[in-house]
Amino acid sequence: MKTFVHRLQHQFFLPLSLSVSVLLAGGAPIAQAAGQAPAPTARVAAEINGSQMTALPNSKRSLALAQYDTGRLSPATKLQGISISFSRSESQEASLKALMAAQQNPSSPQYHQWLTPDQFAAQFGMSDADLAKVQTWLEQQGFSVDSVARSKNMIRFSGTARQVEMAFATEMHTYSVKTSTGVESHFAPSTALSVPSALAGVVESIRNLDDFRPRSHRKAMPLGVAHPNYTDGSGGHELAPADIYTIYDVTPLYSAGITGTGQSIALIGQSDVDLTDIANFRTAAGLPATTPTKVLVPGSGAPYFSSGDESESDLDLEWSGAIAKSANLIFVYTGDSSNSSGAFDSIIYAIDQRIAPIISSSYGDCETDLNGSNLETNFEQAAAQGQTVLSAAGDDGSTDCFVDTNLTVAQQGALAVDYPASSPNVTGIGGTEFAGDASAAGTYWNSSNGTGGSSAIEYIPETTWNDDSTCKSDASSPLCATGGGASFLFTKPSWQTGAGVPADGARDVPDIALDASNVHDPYVYCSSDIAATGISGSCSSGFLDSTGKNLTEAGGTSFATPIFAGILALINQKENSTGQGLINPTLYSLASSSSVYASAFHDINTGNNDCNSGSTFCLTSGSSSGFSAGTGYDQVTGLGSVDANGLATNWPATVVGTAPSLLGSVTTVTTSSSTAPLSTAVTFTIKVAPISGSRTPSGTVSFSMDGAQVSTATLSGGSATYSATFTTAGNHIVEANYSGDSSYAPSVGTGSINVLSTAGSFSFAAAATNVTVSSSTTCSNSALDGNGFSTYCDVLTVTPTGGYTGLVDFQATTTDPTLASEGCWNFDEATVSGTGTGSGTIYISVNSSFCSSNGIPVTGNHRPNQRFKLVPKTTAQLQHSSLPAQSSRAGLWAISLLVAALVGFRVRKLRGLAAFAMLMALGFGLSACGGGGSSSTGTTTTGPTGVPVVVTGTDTVSPSLTSSVTLSVVVQ
Repeated sequence: MKTFVHRLQHQFFLPLSLSVSVLLAGGAPIAQAAGQAPAPTARVAAEINGSQMTALPNSKRSLALAQYDTGRLSPATKLQGISISFSRSESQEASLKALMAAQQNPSSPQYHQWLTPDQFAAQFGMSDADLAKVQTWLEQQGFSVDSVARSKNMIRFSGTARQVEMAFATEMHTYSVKTSTGVESHFAPSTALSVPSALAGVVESIRNLDDFRPRSHRKAMPLGVAHPNYTDGSGGHELAPADIYTIYDVTPLYSAGITGTGQSIALIGQSDVDLTDIANFRTAAGLPATTPTKVLVPGSGAPYFSSGDESESDLDLEWSGAIAKSANLIFVYTGDSSNSSGAFDSIIYAIDQRIAPIISSSYGDCETDLNGSNLETNFEQAAAQGQTVLSAAGDDGSTDCFVDTNLTVAQQGALAVDYPASSPNVTGIGGTEFAGDASAAGTYWNSSNGTGGSSAIEYIPETTWNDDSTCKSDASSPLCATGGGASFLFTKPSWQTGAGVPADGARDVPDIALDASNVHDPYVYCSSDIAATGISGSCSSGFLDSTGKNLTEAGGTSFATPIFAGILALINQKENSTGQGLINPTLYSLASSSSVYASAFHDINTGNNDCNSGSTFCLTSGSSSGFSAGTGYDQVTGLGSVDANGLATNWPATVVGTAPSLLGSVTTVTTSSSTAPLSTAVTFTIKVAPISGSRTPSGTVSFSMDGAQVSTATLSGGSATYSATFTTAGNHIVEANYSGDSSYAPSVGTGSINVLSTAGSFSFAAAATNVTVSSSTTCSNSALDGNGFSTYCDVLTVTPTGGYTGLVDFQATTTDPTLASEGCWNFDEATVSGTGTGSGTIYISVNSSFCSSNGIPVTGNHRPNQRFKLVPKTTAQLQHSSLPAQSSRAGLWAISLLVAALVGFRVRKLRGLAAFAMLMALGFGLSACGGGGSSSTGTTTTGPTGVPVVVTGTDTVSPSLTSSVTLSVVVQ
């Protein structure tokens, strides 16, 4: 694990402020009125010390069960990015609730008057004095304070497992947790946490002390189900973007020039993505080229690929951008830190930095797992800042905890809903599927595909998504149905009323639904995450793979959510809106009118989300096993699916302080370069154009950088410029808010710049690129050979040029499908200084049992140990495999890289692979390998021809800085 100093040098938080309150971008200061709280007062009166401790309610993870406990976590284990979150005072909470209500009340002067993060902190955060006290106490416990959230409601810090145990009166343990596909290794506190009594009632939660992460809601096609190739005229159809344009009536918006221009969507992830996949999807679908902005959550580790999570993020980016064709897509994701909360950390950061007005998350967890530790303080902040949070309602029917096999049988079988979709401050998106179209060839579907894979003719009647009967034979995914039901955490919000809404006193889920079936008309997408998709060479030829026969396809509420995010971006553009905040009151208000409902919604009144897979867990004693669709609202499809054009047409005007006769405008932001070195001036060019009308817009533009207002400018000929010099590396986001004039309404545009960590670049090379490995040769390092693994090792040298100084992360790719599915590697980052080279060692194992014996799963499972990433072959690449497929996992490879830090003369521990522990003693100038050691008795694969393995290094802060080397490996 890197030292905290390294993290500060290379992955710093975007500039944070503890005391500055700025004006609302593009508007005037919000007057003292109902809902506005005075400046925070100090709440920590007593000295913070450990002499008296108070238990923190609901602070033990339900997943950390005693029967799976395998002992103490090493006390020296480094934990980075731990967070301590603070509750609001009663008066602050009351004022915030009043403000949120006023912001959604069209008759209120505060209607849609959103706060900036710094304004929010000035009213609803902790006092500076209290923050200083907590920081001092954390430092006294030996922790390093990483950052303070802009909201002033959270502090991030890092330390060791032992320091956590001493500070919070607990023990950190490891667990072997059973899953539907095997056993996973995890760690977590074994008891509830305690805090000094002086902080009781002030501390809301302490997060990032375990490695449990929320679940993706992508649903793969179940095993044994045929994958038809596009429309075949017999009921087998896959959904391309153009099909959704037709089915959900998006096309009229495009005809009116509404494509998402000037709007931004933040997509939530917990894995890096290969942007080539997104480019391939857009090409196949006939969409204009665009490159999403990637924002790595600071302090969450280095970028890495996690199988399953990578494919989830691929589809989120692809389908949100497919609907909002011209919108800015901002991918907020976490790195390889073992104790990161993954997608939940990404959500918190997207809100705290107000990265975009729409946040789309396809991740969640059943409410039982939360133990009361939720994100409600963050979601309330999002609503006050004008951000709309959308979340998938889940894919496991009425029993959302079913997949958590480490829970009790009673907990698994109980009715449960998914969080965050169940939050009253979030819009929950459920799932439908198309009904009765198999026998209606020529009515709903064309017999062949059109442009971009389209074949749908018109809206297709829908029913509730429930494919349990098909999925039940798949042990890894036995349930395939929309989530829905009643929350046991949240009471019914005032806006959730109308025909069909149960009088159960609970927040009911979902709010709306769109197609989500993974069996009946699944979606196509593009992903190189072969371990999750099972497709090699995804989208090598349009939507088809390299064989020209197979599609990458799936379903789940993971698709419905980003699709609706795209629809909302279109609505925002149509309304010239800088954000809608919580849209649920608007949705339910629109649905209350029968005429509006008929044009904006599709009532889904058939089907259910009963747990009918045949498992005993599906039997819930004394109650129904699920919920059924009906007229109006129901707990499986919510208000129903939407007609995008009808919804946009009926959406209430959201432009504040302007006459209805004002024409629409579009604000765009471009940069002089997509990247720039530190301390180099960057020029942003802002252009404001009319959607209709011929006059050139006039007025002013205000600029916000990373959420804080920094400057204003007067338009000249519809244009303005803003120059900035950055002192911190990473992605920086500029928002330009056009004020409007007598003819044109206000609008907002977003741009970004990737500031490089340093000038110059780097390269690296191996001492030998043609490698022959046999089971009789081994490296001399006993840490590897102690288990008898046959290995090859070689010296790698990293060379900076132009004064490059930075932290380099590595990935391994291959064109060989067997190696991609069977091999594994473990790379560490390299610290490189512009004053010299760094060097390290690469290890290759050809023992078939190496990966499995070291617990490296095919899915990656959020560990630094990962499978090889498969890239499609080209005609110039290797056309055969030297690792023939076998019924057993023969030919299992492991490859790992350890690069010594030139600065600090220290090598980072290879996390998760205990056999590599002795490598920690290695420093600068690692020597080449020698012979010795005994060979393994396990089997190895053989092959006469070298398999290409491409090792790519990427700067952890500036992804555009890369270098690679290719190894040709022959196994004998």
